[in-house]
Amino acid sequence: MTSIKDARRRLPQELIDSLYDTFTEPIVDKILYGYCDEKYTTLRVNTLKYDIHSLMNYFKQINIKFERVSWYNDALILKNAKEKDIQKLDIYKNGYIYLQNLSSMIPPIVLEPKEGEKVLDVAAAPGSKTTQIASMMKNTGYILANEVDHIRAERLRHNIQLQGANIIEVRESRGEILGDEIKDYFDKVLLDVPCSGEGIITIDNPKSIRGWSLKEVEKLSKLQKKLFESAYKALKPNGIMVYSTCTLNKKENELVIDWAINNFKIKILDLNLKSNSFINAFSDGLHKDIKKAIRVLPSKEYEGFFVCKIQKLAP
Repeated sequence: MTSIKDARRRLPQELIDSLYDTFTEPIVDKILYGYCDEKYTTLRVNTLKYDIHSLMNYFKQINIKFERVSWYNDALILKNAKEKDIQKLDIYKNGYIYLQNLSSMIPPIVLEPKEGEKVLDVAAAPGSKTTQIASMMKNTGYILANEVDHIRAERLRHNIQLQGANIIEVRESRGEILGDEIKDYFDKVLLDVPCSGEGIITIDNPKSIRGWSLKEVEKLSKLQKKLFESAYKALKPNGIMVYSTCTLNKKENELVIDWAINNFKIKILDLNLKSNSFINAFSDGLHKDIKKAIRVLPSKEYEGFFVCKIQKLAP
């Protein structure tokens, strides 16, 4: 396995410096170990077609070892199977399960979509969280899944159809303009924004590092603020938004939320999720409630993530 020393050597120096500027040395070591570790295969059952107990019984029959997830009854961590092994199974081909990192499952769990609600997913492709939301809503209500890129939107449509999630409408549009076109309409909004991807780096995959730069971080933070404003406008008063990224720096996470607190009528809500891989967001020099958000550190089970739950206050 790649060592931390090798990771430091192979990662951009600007990224290493940024990590040490943000985190303590023990946390940076954890992050670097997470970059080096081979991830377990994780998945969730698609409850529109299947159930967790049938899935567990099936895995026992074919000798796939698994572990339950404390904060999500419908998710499993597989101990002796790779994604390519699972992709050969009929339950995968027929949309009974969805291969998805545990961190990616957190934003819909935090959003808590209910049956009959209207939900917006601002940047939806490839549909992991969108279809999870549909299953949590038991295919009742309405989901608008927005995606700006046509090819990614086609992938989104494919996954929606395979999962049998028939309450989802796909829209190909820039997320920044949604809020001006559809105001005060949605009960819930998932804002899983485009980001620099520091949480999904794997040291043996050069593609996961190639696009990262401090300049890109700066560019993305500006886009994230525009998307936040649009999502805020689309959300009903007293509605709930979840802001999430798969990156680790403060500029795309805490500083976006601090900016939002200073510019919109919002309240940061508590998250009731516990794991050794979760740490509180930073609030030093920022609004004190930002510490209610969580940062997920990369590990064998998790990709790096940031999740914040927000309520839009009534005028």
